[in-house]
Amino acid sequence: MDLIKKIRNVPDFPKKGILFRDITTLLKDGEAFKQVVDLFYEKFKGRGIDYIAVIESRGYLFGAPLAYKLGCGLVIVRKPGKLPAAVERIEYNLEYGKNVLEIHKDAIETGRKVLVVDDLLATGGTAAAACRLIERIGGKVCFVAFLLELTALKGRALFPSETEVFSLLQD
Repeated sequence: MDLIKKIRNVPDFPKKGILFRDITTLLKDGEAFKQVVDLFYEKFKGRGIDYIAVIESRGYLFGAPLAYKLGCGLVIVRKPGKLPAAVERIEYNLEYGKNVLEIHKDAIETGRKVLVVDDLLATGGTAAAACRLIERIGGKVCFVAFLLELTALKGRALFPSETEVFSLLQD
């Protein structure tokens, strides 16, 4: 199955000049969704991953079933004000402005191996910030994985060389 054809392109969303990659068309296809999770599982099984950290909100869609299949913990990285206990936060730059991510301070034990999962790697700012946040609370980010990488934006350049970057699909 050609999974990239299952992703709908929406021009000028959320603003003019942006080509939005809509994964809802992939998700509604049960076989395609299953294939994505199974392919991620095949890539990361046996790698000693303690936690999958997922980035709000579309990272949840792939990271949660993958954590279940791998038998590891699931940690969520959220936008500000959504987590109930003590948090660590990071502010990072976007193309136009700044954004903030938060994680519970006690989410990951020191030295544990983490796989960060999100749906899309574009410029890499959000995922790289999530990795720095995880490292700040003691986790060791060994892998980052994405459903789709927009290669022209060179987002993978933001990750340290010791972090393995994997994208299931590239465009």
